[in-house]
Amino acid sequence: MNALEVSHLGHRFGDRAVLADVSFAIPAGTFAVLLGLNGAGKTTLMSLATGLYHAQSGSISVFDHSLKRNPTRALARIGVVFQQPTLDLDLTVGENLRYHAHLHGMPGEDWRVRQDVELGRLGLCDRIDEPARKLSGGLRRRVELARALLHRPALLLLDEATVGLDLATRRAILAHVRKICREQSVSVLWATHLLDEIDPTDQLIVLHRGALLYDAPAGGLPQHSQTDGGIADAFMRLVGTPA
Repeated sequence: MNALEVSHLGHRFGDRAVLADVSFAIPAGTFAVLLGLNGAGKTTLMSLATGLYHAQSGSISVFDHSLKRNPTRALARIGVVFQQPTLDLDLTVGENLRYHAHLHGMPGEDWRVRQDVELGRLGLCDRIDEPARKLSGGLRRRVELARALLHRPALLLLDEATVGLDLATRRAILAHVRKICREQSVSVLWATHLLDEIDPTDQLIVLHRGALLYDAPAGGLPQHSQTDGGIADAFMRLVGTPA
């Protein structure tokens, strides 16, 4: 079964086409990277996949649940970390998680256990009563990740989740998400423009100016782009020509 299926997806803002006939599938348990320069259409695609926008053409399915026909079942399988911070800074870490748990209808005993588990994995148990406003940017991102995993999603969507963070924090968050994918079989779509966040074994989906240019293992991109360099050189060659 595919965790996410995007079929002939198209979207416009006024006269500007942001996505044009984009199709790809992410098999369950896969770590996939959505790679593109700023303005490639990554955030629009993520917004469509999370139901923030309605697709103007094409379709999206999450574990065979159509986002259009059965949005409740589709969205229940998804955990999201958006590009822009979404914590309520006036609430504590625990209150932010409790609010999320209530939105997903989680029983009290369940969300308390899940809260301790996810915060513990990220080394945040001692921050549970601390206002989100007092946390650093990196710690806020960790709280958002714990919140996204609270309801046991089968698919995790992360839109530029490490932008603006220092290198050590970026690597720590990426390593944590990869571990979740590997050990818990959680499917991941990791949107980024940072080439050092890609592993050759990842499924790599390249967007450029709203068009899909590549969908295959990242390690095969140099051959596809006909370059002897690494993934970074191959990517720049791929998007360096007019789309």
